[in-house]
Amino acid sequence: MKRILIFGGTTEGRRLAELCAVQGIYADVCVTTSYGAGLLPEDTKYVCVFVGKKPEGEIRAILNSGKYSAVFDATHPFAKSISQTVRRVCDDLNIPCIRVLREIVAVKGAAVSSMDELIEYLNRRCAEYDRTKAVPVILSTLGGKSMKRLTEIKDFRKRVYARVLPSEEIWKLAEEAGFPRNHIIALKGPFSVEQNVEHIRQTGARILVTKESGSTGGYPEKAEAAEICGTELVTLLRPVEYGISLAEAEKLLSGSGFC
Repeated sequence: MKRILIFGGTTEGRRLAELCAVQGIYADVCVTTSYGAGLLPEDTKYVCVFVGKKPEGEIRAILNSGKYSAVFDATHPFAKSISQTVRRVCDDLNIPCIRVLREIVAVKGAAVSSMDELIEYLNRRCAEYDRTKAVPVILSTLGGKSMKRLTEIKDFRKRVYARVLPSEEIWKLAEEAGFPRNHIIALKGPFSVEQNVEHIRQTGARILVTKESGSTGGYPEKAEAAEICGTELVTLLRPVEYGISLAEAEKLLSGSGFC
């Protein structure tokens, strides 16, 4: 019997893996981190978890094994590179690839479409604050991979705080980027409105930066916290992509002949 392959590490990936475990569908789940693996069901009979980054050659070898009837790409909406790689390999090998999209929620405050646009916007806002002799503290919830780009903000060591996952890899990224340790909030989410408010007030943030990550990514809680604190919210919009909803993917998986 063939298996399905899920690329996850997200709430959507976890939900699909749980469905497989309950319905007796054999599935392998690829996640990047042990944190992502910890979200998955502990079911060795039907669900097998693989942890670690997979280069294209390894993904191609895995899918070329002939074990898989379909691939469900449930990676993070901002993990564009891995999604493109998975799609390309599936197309080459003629394996169905179903992209699972995170639901869209209304974006509040300012919105930017790229990191370049975000850095330009934040530097402009910093300059505006500087003219009033105020120090605009920025709290970033973009994650560890964005810290290097945030160093392009003028006087980032004084202005920018980053909330990231607590891992050795992230601490190394922070050190390499030159972030002061006391400007790092290393905690696992999800975060409530109250916790977001606490972090905004703890840092004195006048600007809260986040991704358009949907309700499962905690966007509504961050937006509400920013409103409560009177803090400007700036949202990095997700890339435009096409696929199906989680509910549609669950329905497809439940009634499909993939397995």
